Amino acid sequence: MTRGDVSALTVFRGRAGDHNERGMRGARLLGEELARRTGSGSVSIGQSRPALNASWETELAAALPELRRLARRHEEVLRAGSVPVTAMNRCAVGLATLPVVARHRPDACVVWLDAHPDLNTPRTSASGYLGGMVLAGATGMWDSGLGADLSVDNIVLGGARDIDPAEQRVLDEGLVRSVPVGADLPERLRSAVAGRPVYFHLDCDVLEPGILSTDYEVPGGMTLEQLRAVSEVLAEQELVGIELAEFEGGRSAEENAGAAGAPELVGALEPLLRALDGR
Repeated sequence: MTRGDVSALTVFRGRAGDHNERGMRGARLLGEELARRTGSGSVSIGQSRPALNASWETELAAALPELRRLARRHEEVLRAGSVPVTAMNRCAVGLATLPVVARHRPDACVVWLDAHPDLNTPRTSASGYLGGMVLAGATGMWDSGLGADLSVDNIVLGGARDIDPAEQRVLDEGLVRSVPVGADLPERLRSAVAGRPVYFHLDCDVLEPGILSTDYEVPGGMTLEQLRAVSEVLAEQELVGIELAEFEGGRSAEENAGAAGAPELVGALEPLLRALDGR
């Protein structure tokens, strides 16, 4: 899984604007499954704590120490020539990873699969949810304190369908390219990536509700089969890194009835993992 001599697998379970603790448990489960599949050791950052359910300012202040640790970890992995693979609780963690990736690989395209564009700012967000501001922060639309090195030209959204008015204006102006869910999603992503190296982010709510346990459920999502088809297309490119977010673990058997787990999710990403192994 690594191309350099530093273990590339990281599990982040620190606070990151969580509504509950299930994402922290989900990150641990994903990390264990990734380690099992790849035979790689992992580095853990943060620990499960009660969710704050507070304003974005409070959430960001609580998260910053561990997010900065993750940013340093990404720097270490990329400097070593390895490919970071990160299991994280919430997509807000991308505030730490994306600027580092953009500094090291300004040629890379960030493929962001998510039911939400995450292009709000503190000024435009109606909810004040930190996770809804990730791409806006990483591109400098607001100052998170973690860097703003990502160019909007290097973002390709996939599967976004729960879009706030301010986010829709960004998309309508053509600042960020967006590819909707559909049978042609893999081919349209191939066209949008246009042969560039890829840093892949998956927010599990891009999938159809009920497939996995997630915080947000937005109808009209992808299937695991479609996710595998996307993985096959993206595996054709140079992979700069992979991050997985918003998979919830620890719900009751009744709540999880019929839902897939970490093995099924990681199985859908097998083409990407094979590409990292050079197989």
